[in-house]
Amino acid sequence: MDICTQKRTRRARRRKGLRKTLRGTPMRPRLAVFRSPRHIYVQIIDDLAGRTLAAASSLDVELVGKVGGNADAATVVGRVVAERAIKAGVEQVVFDRGGYRYHGRIKALADAAREAGLKF
Repeated sequence: MDICTQKRTRRARRRKGLRKTLRGTPMRPRLAVFRSPRHIYVQIIDDLAGRTLAAASSLDVELVGKVGGNADAATVVGRVVAERAIKAGVEQVVFDRGGYRYHGRIKALADAAREAGLKF
């Protein structure tokens, strides 16, 4: 087993442990983060209904070319998803870091979303 497979397996185990305790409800949906080496993606999900209420990524039409996969991009994406969530009527969320450590891009996204008005 190569190192990439081991990293993916360890992240999947951490993510599974997080999902045991985190649930997105209509009152407090789940803010789920996925990061790839080039981009960052975030969704606000109501797990009970199985619906995505709001989403943003560094690949969005208005963000393409301006941002990439760094912490600055995560800040912009966090701000955008918070604005879309508030427009959809969501003010409080449960933060699902997706098995990633809370630092760097994940922390930048969370801080920007908080500054834009989301509570978690």
